[in-house]
Amino acid sequence: MSEENWTAASKTQRRRPLHEMFVMVPPRYDFLNRLLTWTLDERWRRLAARECLKQNPRRMLDLCCGTGDLALRAASLGSDGTEFTGLDFSEPMLEVARRKRNARRLDGKVDFIHGDAGELPFPDGYFDVVGISFAFRNITYKNPLRERYLSEMARVTAPGGRCVIVETSQPRSRLLRAMAHLYFRTVVPQAGRLLGSNRGAYRYLSESARRYYDAGEVAQMLREAGFRDVSYRHLFGGVAALHTGVRQT
Repeated sequence: MSEENWTAASKTQRRRPLHEMFVMVPPRYDFLNRLLTWTLDERWRRLAARECLKQNPRRMLDLCCGTGDLALRAASLGSDGTEFTGLDFSEPMLEVARRKRNARRLDGKVDFIHGDAGELPFPDGYFDVVGISFAFRNITYKNPLRERYLSEMARVTAPGGRCVIVETSQPRSRLLRAMAHLYFRTVVPQAGRLLGSNRGAYRYLSESARRYYDAGEVAQMLREAGFRDVSYRHLFGGVAALHTGVRQT
């Protein structure tokens, strides 16, 4: 389906927590992500994209896609027979995603649409795989609408289809955890301030990364949402984790 059709279907979306924040951050969002993760986020997102493509899906959704990196990475690696869709509630983020798509000549492979993760404009079981890269935290951390978001994610995943999530996590080593928390508490918000980005956004990203669930807790969250065969892989000692699950039939 076209971007225009999906966009028209999503115009009734209601405002959600964090909406204003993610409308404000796009101009330097990609640059700061690369800088603050030492480009590791690109490597981790590439792992997630390959995981999304493992079973040659007909349709893939990049949920809360931001500037579109997961969908674009998967589209560049996937076959012409796969339909790639990215959805986000920040139109400025999507504008960046569309510019990147066009620059990479992927305009015939990826649709980016404006929509609400709590009210997805897709039929039940529409996608063979739903991927989320570094946005699962935003829909689950101290979010009063968490159950709704998880329910919608499960609803649009086909029975037997998969979810693939790459997200920050809690390192297993106490020393590494302390170092990571210090980095998130000091460097991340300061970089946002010094580089002129949205200060509130990077304070939130700092706090949510430090206080977010560990990989085992995220796995349990996915089981409760209706996924089975849930597994995870620690990345960089547990600073991040790659999660997968299969939608129950």
